[in-house]
Amino acid sequence: MITGVHHVQLAAPPGSEDRLRAFYSGVLGLDEIPKPPELAKRGGAWFRGPGVELHLGIEHDFRPARKAHPGLLADDLDALAARLQAAGHETRPDDLFPGHRRLYADDPVGNRLEFLQPSR
Repeated sequence: MITGVHHVQLAAPPGSEDRLRAFYSGVLGLDEIPKPPELAKRGGAWFRGPGVELHLGIEHDFRPARKAHPGLLADDLDALAARLQAAGHETRPDDLFPGHRRLYADDPVGNRLEFLQPSR
């Protein structure tokens, strides 16, 4: 039976690793973790933070995920929105998810990300 989620995989275009690192580590504050040697040969990057692991894999015929997305929990949505905006990323808030505040933003290669904070 399913007991949890180990990671979420997103795609990225070849040569985007530096932009991914700047965003996922620099803006979102996730730690980059080493990929196993055989997988590292394929490019991409893996990131981990409290309760979340994201794998960005290289896809040669890359198209960003525009509808599909990970839903990532944030402890301070306003501070996160400010960090994203300061780094040049548009944020799109909405109030359509009951019990949560949320916003959407795109990573540097165009993948849609959802950020949620439980309402107080």
